[in-house]
Amino acid sequence: MAEQKATNVTWHDHHVSKEQRCKQNGHKGAVLWFTGLSGSGKSTIANTVDHKLFEMGKHTFVLDGDNIRMGLNKNLGFSPEDRTENIRRIGEVSKLYNDAGILVMTAFISPYREDRDQVREILGDGEFIEVYVKASLETCEERDPKGLYKKARAGEIKGFTGIDAPYEEPEKAELVLDSDGKGIDDLADEVVAYLESNGYLTYA
Repeated sequence: MAEQKATNVTWHDHHVSKEQRCKQNGHKGAVLWFTGLSGSGKSTIANTVDHKLFEMGKHTFVLDGDNIRMGLNKNLGFSPEDRTENIRRIGEVSKLYNDAGILVMTAFISPYREDRDQVREILGDGEFIEVYVKASLETCEERDPKGLYKKARAGEIKGFTGIDAPYEEPEKAELVLDSDGKGIDDLADEVVAYLESNGYLTYA
């Protein structure tokens, strides 16, 4: 966990509780953490789930890896240390959304198991839903939507996950989506069905 460097700071409780916010929203808050190789379909699935939930009247938001690196985390690179800090910051931002009773989708490669587990710890039981978007390296290289694999193979990008940097598959993901064998809409429906069957889409 990150070291607390600031001193003379005090935690302030809110007058409106998370439970009150969830009740007003009509559903629980949770973080759906989409992880997988570049090109596996994380962002596309997360945005499709977001659209489906929005159409159902749910309060949602998507945090996307590239978008976050253009703002909040623009000072971070792709070293192992920077990747860890990138995920830690996103975990804390996700917790804020979760505390507001929002269903937030995050789409990050997040290659290290320890980093993802740290976010699980930040959020607590039932608040963190790990969604492993599983696709073979061959499939992801074929898709290569941003041309990054081609650059990595040519040596233009160093430390690229799946090529010369590791990806550690989840060991206890709540959901595993077969991105090799199924279409985006079907995979998004699987996520919505999981939320529905586990009681996230209502709040008594």
